[in-house]
Amino acid sequence: MHDLPIDGFQTAHHNAAMVLLVDDQAMIGEAVRRGLALEENIDFHFCADPHQAVAQAIRIKPTVILQDLVMPGLDGLTLLREYRSHPATREIPIIVLSTKEEPLIKSAAFAAGANDYLVKLPDNIELVARIRYHSRSYLTLLQRDEAYRALRVSQQQLLDTNLVLQRLMHSDALTGLSNRRHFDEYLELEWRRAIREQTQLSLLMIDVDYFKSYNDNFGHLDGDEALCKVAEAIRGVCNRPSDLPARYGGEEFVLVLPNTSHGGARLLAEKLRQTIAALQIAHVSPQPGARLTVSIGLATMTPQVGSQCRQLISAADKGLYLAKNNGRNQVGID
Repeated sequence: MHDLPIDGFQTAHHNAAMVLLVDDQAMIGEAVRRGLALEENIDFHFCADPHQAVAQAIRIKPTVILQDLVMPGLDGLTLLREYRSHPATREIPIIVLSTKEEPLIKSAAFAAGANDYLVKLPDNIELVARIRYHSRSYLTLLQRDEAYRALRVSQQQLLDTNLVLQRLMHSDALTGLSNRRHFDEYLELEWRRAIREQTQLSLLMIDVDYFKSYNDNFGHLDGDEALCKVAEAIRGVCNRPSDLPARYGGEEFVLVLPNTSHGGARLLAEKLRQTIAALQIAHVSPQPGARLTVSIGLATMTPQVGSQCRQLISAADKGLYLAKNNGRNQVGID
């Protein structure tokens, strides 16, 4: 048996016990120490000053406290309440040692927070049995709480991982915008919402002009960088959390604008077109010295019951065709 403080709970054995005896009489302390000396996995500590009891309990982390009730300078019941009011000692089992077996004293001790009550000095077999029982219960409680904490951490980690996976599933690997799958799901949801609320829904289809020529002349790495710059410009014109920019495929992008009028969508489309032109990304088409531009198709609808969101996509696609057919670097409306 070792009479030294330890840094943590003795949990190598489920039956291990760390005992703190608080009693002003050294004779009692020595008697209990002798009684526990040959017991396996019981570590004993003695505190003769009741004013130091809570601090010592915090330091050595006992699994059981043996507490005298009558001590000079500090009432044992008051000390019981101090244990129960401190987070570090609130749950530690406390066995009260008293010279009297009186119902009123017992009742007061239990009311103050005691877990057990023995008349001192108790039979050693009974004392050891009580110590092991309360210590085992306390260690089980600690292990349960630790398991709950670990479970909460695991659940949070799983939630965080799922959120990351969800973002990855919804994101385009190159640009970081939403991918085609997420766009399809989101447009369907907003279409249904617009039917219920009878609000306008606008869609921009954005295509990088002469992009095949750009890749052919500057290479695919520079082409990817140009797409990322276009994607950032599209993200930058989104004014609300409900606006969804997405990569539709290749050099084509889309921008879903819920509850947006035709006029509002037209202003935003022109702003986007000008923003991308202002990036001054060098291009060789339609002639040497040109700058990279985009063509934009715009459509706005107030969906009706029985209609399909592909009607909005088709209308925006026709607008895009008009923009490209009329010379590119413009906004087309079907």
